[in-house]
Amino acid sequence: MSQPSPSPSPFTQRAPRSAQGTAVGSYLLEVQNLRVEFPTAAGPARAVDGVSFTLDRGMRLGLVGESGSGKSTTVLALMQLLKAPGRVTAGRALLAGDDLLEMSAQQMRRTRFSRVALVPQGALNSLNPVLSVRAQIDDLLDAHGQKPDAKERAQHVAALLQRVGLPESVAEQYPHQLSGGMKQRVCIALAIALAPQLIIADEPTSALDVLVQKQVMQTLIHAQKEVGAAIILVGHDMGLMAQFAHVVGVMYAGRLVELAPVKELFAHPRHPYTRMLISSLPSFGARRVFRGIPGVAPSIVHPPSGCAFHPRCPRAEERCSVDVPDEDMVSPGHLVRCYFAREPASAAAPAGIHA
Repeated sequence: MSQPSPSPSPFTQRAPRSAQGTAVGSYLLEVQNLRVEFPTAAGPARAVDGVSFTLDRGMRLGLVGESGSGKSTTVLALMQLLKAPGRVTAGRALLAGDDLLEMSAQQMRRTRFSRVALVPQGALNSLNPVLSVRAQIDDLLDAHGQKPDAKERAQHVAALLQRVGLPESVAEQYPHQLSGGMKQRVCIALAIALAPQLIIADEPTSALDVLVQKQVMQTLIHAQKEVGAAIILVGHDMGLMAQFAHVVGVMYAGRLVELAPVKELFAHPRHPYTRMLISSLPSFGARRVFRGIPGVAPSIVHPPSGCAFHPRCPRAEERCSVDVPDEDMVSPGHLVRCYFAREPASAAAPAGIHA
């Protein structure tokens, strides 16, 4: 998919270092002007519209937004897992210098799990119901020509399960014998089996209760540190992002509208959509009236002119319906696409939400 290199975007500037202060060199991942479309009878639906961001080694990036904002489509495009007729129409995704979008099918098969791995949204649907956990890990290792010695492989499987907090006996069990949290941990074990550089977690806790969600996220963080990978976490839970991510990107109607270090984003949200997402979080410190975001997400086939959020935005002016705002770096590492990004933020993290 040859195309001219896109012009630099402020959203591709270096994100901050990890919370641990890990020294980093060049970007691990650099996504530039990514566009994804789905042809429809009414015209092309642009599910991802010019998304750009960077990710350093060891960092955790959260992509958050309402359903249909383009979060999952973005990460599936990086792994060439878009379902037909969806297709990437522009952009690059450089993983340690190699463009994931330009790889052949054979190259991508070798890259999946060895360099970039996916923890899927539904473990129940992603695990093979007729194979034991050991057999599924064996299949992955066989596909990549890893651990041919039986004794070494058995030790590797045991170590993988231990890393994700599961007993070795789980290797002989089948998915239907495991709880939801255990199945998701098996998916994490599969994701780290070949020590990838990047782990993509697509709403990995959406079907789990709150307690198990926390356990799974702690397992994912521990596994990430064990293999030294970076993580992209896709979700719609702002509270979870506050606890997990180093940097958070807020998506709306296929665009990245705000990107900032997590503490900066929750202390000083600049985009009206981000402010409204944060203000909808429950608070344990005070009783208050919940205020949802009025209206519905726009059509991506016939999106509104100008800023896509303007029909729902309490701050919108006439110019918002005419032109798309440029990206604005309001502070180091804090990027916003809004005409009012430099106004004082009126929302802060609710009590009980600490980034």
